[in-house]
Amino acid sequence: MNGYRNFEVESPLMISFKGAQYPKDVILFAVFFYVRYGVSYRDLKEIMHERGVSVDHTTLNRWVTRYAGVIAETARRRKGPCDRSWRMDETYIKVKGTWVYLYQAVDKHGKTLDFMLSQRRNKPAATKFFARMLEINGLPRKIFIDKSGANTAGIKTKNRMLKGFGCPLPIEMVRRKHLNNIVEQDHRIIKRRTRPMLGFKSFESASATLSGIEVAHMIREGQFTSGICPLLQFTELAA
Repeated sequence: MNGYRNFEVESPLMISFKGAQYPKDVILFAVFFYVRYGVSYRDLKEIMHERGVSVDHTTLNRWVTRYAGVIAETARRRKGPCDRSWRMDETYIKVKGTWVYLYQAVDKHGKTLDFMLSQRRNKPAATKFFARMLEINGLPRKIFIDKSGANTAGIKTKNRMLKGFGCPLPIEMVRRKHLNNIVEQDHRIIKRRTRPMLGFKSFESASATLSGIEVAHMIREGQFTSGICPLLQFTELAA
């Protein structure tokens, strides 16, 4: 393909690229590079230009916002099984001058369980996040959290619901902040990736970008097919 070099991807895709002015392989390369390496859109524009692709930074932003979140949703459902001992915490992310909250959870080995960006840090947000985790990962034996009242209330709410469904044992809740160091490592990865990105202009863009960063991290940690190049794994999640 004249003008588009080194973007060959063998995997068929199910995501709609109807109306896109660029080949899907080019788009997915740009999205993956952005979420994996944490460059700014203007830096990515230069990188794409060096590969023979002339694209505006606002177009790159639209690609990430449109596709990263969809691929992340597929990744949540395709990842391998995790341990039943969980660690959960949240961190702060600024969007358009306002702090929002990124919920993250990993198992005791550091494998990603789930992630969710929320405009609130309260009982409904925590309950929603726990429900997402249970849907994808099944029931844990225990969850380690800090001393957040919202997270405590969220787990208690889910335990009452599980009891109503006949679950004989509640999820054990352990409130010890120092045992949550594994998930806090994921917080640092997020901060390191987002620092060069020069901030988020909308909640939608932030949610999609952060979800893409989580997927790139999961690929790096081997939660999908091992022995395959990261870019190909990322594009296969779009199939």
